[in-house]
Parts: sequence; C-alpha cells; structure tokens
Amino acid sequence: MQEPPGENVRKKRETESFLPLTPAMFHILLALADGEKHGYAILKEVARRTDDKVRLSAGTLYGNLARLESAGLIVESDHRPEVVLDDERRRYYLLTEFGREVAVAEAERMEEAVGQARAKKLFRKPKLA
Repeated sequence: MQEPPGENVRKKRETESFLPLTPAMFHILLALADGEKHGYAILKEVARRTDDKVRLSAGTLYGNLARLESAGLIVESDHRPEVVLDDERRRYYLLTEFGREVAVAEAERMEEAVGQARAKKLFRKPKLA
C-alpha cells in the first residue's frame, strides 16, 4: 500500500519536532533499541555502554520514561519473563517504530554536527605510535 502524497513530509516534521533529544532521552531510546528492558536494566545498560560517563538517577529515568511513553516513543510491554526470573513490580518497556525513527533522526543530527566539527578541524588528529 502506497502512502498518500505528503505523508513522508508530515512524518519527518513530526519526528523532527522531538529534536534535539535530551541526552537522557537519547540514551534511554538507545538502550531499548535492541529489545525490551525494565528500568533498572536501562540504568545499568546506559552506565555500562558509556563507561559510567552517563549515569541516570532513578528520578531522571522514570520521569523520562513517562514522557517518552506519553509521546508514543516507547510502550510498556505485556510480555513478562518466567516467574522465577521476574519481579512483579518491574515494568518492561519497548521502543515503538516511531521511537526508533526519532532515535535514528537524533543520531543522524548528531552525526552531521560531528561532521561539521571535523570539517572545521575541531578535533585533533590522533598521535601515531
């Protein structure tokens, strides 16, 4: 099925209306890019992936999860792990297709900014051994 004319433009505008994302929002979406996770697993993944350079507090995490969910970028998962592996208090989150589009758009925006910084020779060349 083909999309109506202008649908891609509308989607792009809607996606771009979320940009730039806060670092916390971007890291949460990135943590969910490879599958569902509960809040504590998101905190651990962000800290691990960034070598502890980004550490989200519980308040930052859960406030952002609520905002991302209300914006349709993530949803709470109905799927639960086996009872012996689960804690019933945990809520599991999934990235929506729209959330993935926003995360990709943010990564592309940052990539463009880094390209501009490289073009201006902002980065020092690494010393060769």
